[in-house]
Amino acid sequence: MINQEIAKIFYHLAFFYEMEGVAFKPQAYEQAAISLEALSDDLLALYQKEGRRALEKIPGIGQSLADKIIEYFKTGQIKDYERFKKKYPIEIDELSKVEGLGPKMIKKLYLKLKITNLKQLEEAARLGKIRNLEGFGEKSEKNILESILFLKKSTGRFLLSEALSLAEDIISEMKKIKEIDQITYAGSLRRKKETIGDIDLLATVKKEDPAIKKKIMETFIHLKGVIKVWDLGLTKASVRLRQGLDVDLRLVRQDQFGAALQYFTGSKEHNIVLRKIALEKHLRLNEYGLFKLKAGKSQLMTSKEEKDIYEALGLDYIEPEMRENRGEIELALNHRLPKLVEEKDILGDLHVHSDWDGGRDSLEELMTAAINLGYHYLGIADHTQFLKIEHGLDEKQIKERNKAIDRLNEKLKKAKINFRLLKGCEANILDDGRLDLDDETLKSLDFVIAGIHSGFKNDAAKMTERIIRAMRNPYVHIISHPTGRLIGRRDEYQLDLEKVLSVAKETKTALEINAYPERLDLKDTDILKAVKNEIKLVIDSDSHSKDQLAYLRYGVSQARRGWAQKKDILNTLEREKLLAYFKNV
Repeated sequence: MINQEIAKIFYHLAFFYEMEGVAFKPQAYEQAAISLEALSDDLLALYQKEGRRALEKIPGIGQSLADKIIEYFKTGQIKDYERFKKKYPIEIDELSKVEGLGPKMIKKLYLKLKITNLKQLEEAARLGKIRNLEGFGEKSEKNILESILFLKKSTGRFLLSEALSLAEDIISEMKKIKEIDQITYAGSLRRKKETIGDIDLLATVKKEDPAIKKKIMETFIHLKGVIKVWDLGLTKASVRLRQGLDVDLRLVRQDQFGAALQYFTGSKEHNIVLRKIALEKHLRLNEYGLFKLKAGKSQLMTSKEEKDIYEALGLDYIEPEMRENRGEIELALNHRLPKLVEEKDILGDLHVHSDWDGGRDSLEELMTAAINLGYHYLGIADHTQFLKIEHGLDEKQIKERNKAIDRLNEKLKKAKINFRLLKGCEANILDDGRLDLDDETLKSLDFVIAGIHSGFKNDAAKMTERIIRAMRNPYVHIISHPTGRLIGRRDEYQLDLEKVLSVAKETKTALEINAYPERLDLKDTDILKAVKNEIKLVIDSDSHSKDQLAYLRYGVSQARRGWAQKKDILNTLEREKLLAYFKNV
């Protein structure tokens, strides 16, 4: 978990440096933070094994940032960070979640109104103190209040990516205890919900021995990052992590593991229906197993394997992501469950930003990373000219970038490597539904993604018309992050999704399942609507660095929650079939 601790400090340092208008450092710290988050190895263990050299091998970590990491290892803090916190005693994580508030605006709010947290910000906005500050205004003040209201509704929840990373770190540490037989996460995390309230862990021991159980629980409550112990026993312990997330660990018997896993995975609604089916069969289902009721006594039928629970109830095994009581049980009873898409089915990522538009990594670096992931292709979808903050490319720059892609593809061809970079873009849907590149340039690309990056406050009629006009453009193949939400930060914009789905089907325009952890857009229920309407989808990482290609796993989880199959996802197609599909749209 030390990786996440230092990554968070680096994110905060990037924020502080941007507040002060320092060039280059914000990007350097942010890119380093991204690398640390994506690092699978424990940072401290790497340093202890190989020293400074191991740190400087990490992308984005040079001599200066390696010094900062080592300083943290030795002292538990970074002086530059402590200096900034003293100068600006603000709650970065709170204030930066408010839509439209950037570092420089937060600095102005602190210097002019001494605002350090969300509560003070809300109070100042309600009293009308913000509207008169330079660079704000009455509309900004209103937007701040609306954003705060939205944040209040989503408080206490953590992104799937955050919770999953923490759970995997804990499991990795606990697996070092040789007496543990198996350990996994359950609950909403196993169902891969987009936000997580707490983490449920289940484990079994190789030998039912109180001394062994005590050792395991003591190790758990003393893990690095634990700040409070809520409960401690031989079969259950509960703690709170520094990040604010609660974690429960339950030790269950090996022969009851399947029943416990099914029960604690949920959802509650799914389990209620299963228990009802059990009762109708004169059975009883609980966390200890499935029992036959006879003459007032319970006789165990099965409990060790989760799939056996479903089979004994007359159902096909239901994947955890589907267990929300949305009709999956009826399908399982009738042996009609869909075979959900898997990570291994994805042959390429179509929404990746290179250093041509301000992304971190070069075309060649992205290409190498994608080949190492086993992809057959990678779509370079750099931003276009309207989005100046993201260094969007104009027609001339797109042409030059395409030449660079052609040169790399030629090298691959000569080396007989079955991989290609695809030439694309993420064009901006303007206020009237037109795109910000001319048709000749769009036509020259292998594929075109179009997305909304401005005018989020348009009413439903205008927003719907903007997207529909873009879909009717003969050169548009995909609509990126279709509803515009940022989880925990910004709600979906107003949109008639039914109309959008209808036109998407008519024009054969694919809708994106954006895997970026704060987006996961489309949401699961919208994916389910698209699947039922036979609308094609793509799962993309929207990555701005090679490390973020790993985000695709969250998009696959989201697709599975929406019951998507391999046939529903375009980037499960081989390259030539994919390009043929785009050509015929």
